[in-house]
Amino acid sequence: MDFNALGLSTPCLVVDLDQMEANIRNWQAAIGKYGVALRPHVKTHKVPAIAKMQLAAGASGITVAKIAEAEVFAEAGCDDIFVAYPVIGADKWARAAQLAQRIKLIVGVDSDVGAHGLSKAAAKAGSTILVRVEVDLGLNRSGLKPSQIEALCQLIQTLPGLELDGIFTFRGTGFAGSRGRSAGELGVEEGQLMVSMAEHLRAQGIPIRNISGGSTPTARAFASVPGVTEARPGTYVFSDLMQTARGVVNEDDVALTIYCTVVSKMGPDKFTVDGGSKTFSGDIAFRSTDDLKGYGKLVGEEAYVDSLSEEHGVVRCDAPVNVVIGDVLAFHPVHVCPTVNLSDELVGVRDGKIEVVWPVAARGKRT
Repeated sequence: MDFNALGLSTPCLVVDLDQMEANIRNWQAAIGKYGVALRPHVKTHKVPAIAKMQLAAGASGITVAKIAEAEVFAEAGCDDIFVAYPVIGADKWARAAQLAQRIKLIVGVDSDVGAHGLSKAAAKAGSTILVRVEVDLGLNRSGLKPSQIEALCQLIQTLPGLELDGIFTFRGTGFAGSRGRSAGELGVEEGQLMVSMAEHLRAQGIPIRNISGGSTPTARAFASVPGVTEARPGTYVFSDLMQTARGVVNEDDVALTIYCTVVSKMGPDKFTVDGGSKTFSGDIAFRSTDDLKGYGKLVGEEAYVDSLSEEHGVVRCDAPVNVVIGDVLAFHPVHVCPTVNLSDELVGVRDGKIEVVWPVAARGKRT
């Protein structure tokens, strides 16, 4: 594609609509063939119109990280939302209870504090909040250890305004001890651990309806485990270089690119574009495990955004690249989710023409 021909003001984020729609269809089929619900995490795109495409393709509902995100998508008509995050704080509990008055709301819990807070707010609002207890399977960022789950489930069953819906986890592929193991192997193990835990809880008389987990690398393997009920990949809708590095997708499957203009050139193997840290996400925490280079990759070339300042992205080329000042180039992001959160809009392109411009409606919704 002639990236200059679209006439876009750079830097900007461009979505290949055909590829994105193919990703939505293919992943829905891949998860659905096991009889498992797909509940995509919409933090990747943050756009209600895209969420509605996923729902139209067969998704059972959506996943968000924060109550503020849930509010945006509920206002747009999404009525089955899972906040897969420990919701803490009186204002957030009250907002969750209010939201549960008009939609099916599921909230993640990993503490007595969170459970009591949600219960008090729900009872006051006269609403019912579905609750899932978060299990930590090794990522060590939130969730309870398996031995602690039963007690919290028992507590939840005694609290007014709450209904225990199941258990969930986010394990991914970046936890300690995962290096050298395939995403498929890790996904199957994740599913088996969660199903075993659910069976133990059921044997103790605790009703576990849903077993939810899986990330984009692991979701398909996780869904293949009998007993799993729900998978929550998010990145798949656009994909990114983290996923190509893990062998989950090919680079041709990446549906979002960052358009930048060459503004300075230092030589045949080094130049600067107009996208810096305000455009390219610096979230490359998995760089050491995935052997990723830089913050973005020039499409079709072994050239990488090597360093960033606010408005400058310095590109290093493994081999000389024929570019001149003024050229518009396309880059694939390393981690697409926080990249989208840096931009006000996404430009949807099909057959070399701009078809739609979406505001990133849930951008910055951190509460």
